[in-house]
Amino acid sequence: AEEFFPASGPGTVHATMLDLADQSSVRAFVDAWRGPLHILVLNAGVMAPPLQRTKEGWEMQFATNHLGHFALATGLHGALTAARGARVVAVSSVGHVNGEVLFDDINFEHHPYDPWAAYSQSKTANVLFAVEASRRWASDLISVNALNPGRITSTRLGRHIGDISHSPASFDPTSTDVSWKNIEQGAATSVLLAASPLTEGVTGRYFEDCNEAGPHQPGVRRGVAAHALDARHAARLWQTSLDMLAAAATTV
Repeated sequence: AEEFFPASGPGTVHATMLDLADQSSVRAFVDAWRGPLHILVLNAGVMAPPLQRTKEGWEMQFATNHLGHFALATGLHGALTAARGARVVAVSSVGHVNGEVLFDDINFEHHPYDPWAAYSQSKTANVLFAVEASRRWASDLISVNALNPGRITSTRLGRHIGDISHSPASFDPTSTDVSWKNIEQGAATSVLLAASPLTEGVTGRYFEDCNEAGPHQPGVRRGVAAHALDARHAARLWQTSLDMLAAAATTV
């Protein structure tokens, strides 16, 4: 579920169900939205489950981590534009450095399913979404950025991992392969991009540890990979996503 905050007075929080893997749920959420939307944080996700498919036949990680968020954000574009200065924050992962979007087989219909390759492509897609949305929506005064929150303790994101011997990085909490954080620390970069005056007008970037990330260097699990900032791939992913959603809509 995702939470949303309509203008109903200070301190008021309303929650509603939203299943990102179910396009009918996303459409219902979008249709029910009223008024401008100032901040949209695309945070929900799944990591490295066994092969699962949505009713459309989409691989679950790509469907949830990218397509669900893509449909939500594009569906709410009018509300974001109405805010005149909205911010969209796409929560990616350092895992994006391990792989590009597999345009020739996004849903692993022809290649053996690899849960980490699927996770990596979905997280690369989050960054590519920010790159293309920032370009398309600049005239609407919508800022779109992506980020790596770090590996957060005390969440259920890693519930599917099981045997981690083939994971891209150690899951030992003492490991320096990744940036381990508690929940508050993990949320900090999202909050910075969503609300801080320091990031006003910043768009199309990738952040980690509350700073804009530098280029990824081989052997170091920090920074942003060049393939995730590729403008051509970003434009291709946008069109591919539109095509997938349109095809699904015709079968409803």
